[in-house]
Amino acid sequence: MANLIETVLIDPLYLSLQKERFVTIATIDYETGSPIVIAISWVFAPDRDRIFFAIDQDSRIIENIKKHPAIVMNIIANESTYSINGYAHLIEESLENVQIKLSLIELTISEVRDVMFYGSKISLEPKIEKTYDEFAAAKLDNQVLEAMKKRTSKNSECL
Repeated sequence: MANLIETVLIDPLYLSLQKERFVTIATIDYETGSPIVIAISWVFAPDRDRIFFAIDQDSRIIENIKKHPAIVMNIIANESTYSINGYAHLIEESLENVQIKLSLIELTISEVRDVMFYGSKISLEPKIEKTYDEFAAAKLDNQVLEAMKKRTSKNSECL
């Protein structure tokens, strides 16, 4: 049976991307042309068509998407594994009011696929645990989420 292909986030994915979440992102390396995968947790879906994510300003991912904007985000949610394909671009070089130097990337979604193999489901989703100061981690996570949400309100003011 073929998996359904969506063009926007389904409700369970949209809801799961309203808070910090473990995801992986695959890009094409700008120098080697090889695939490269990174894990991140600062993600936020401002609507069902887009996903914002924050990464270190010095991340190789920024150069990768400048040369090859097509990316894939993988997320485990809703008892399954999803592949979210689309095009990414840098929308802010430096997130305001965040204590570390992060850039904001926007992924415009072109397709969402349930890629879990037949006859199975995820029984336990990945859970991340910060290995540094719990208070500092919570403060930073909140700063990043608020900066991403602020960007969403900036976009709606421009429309």
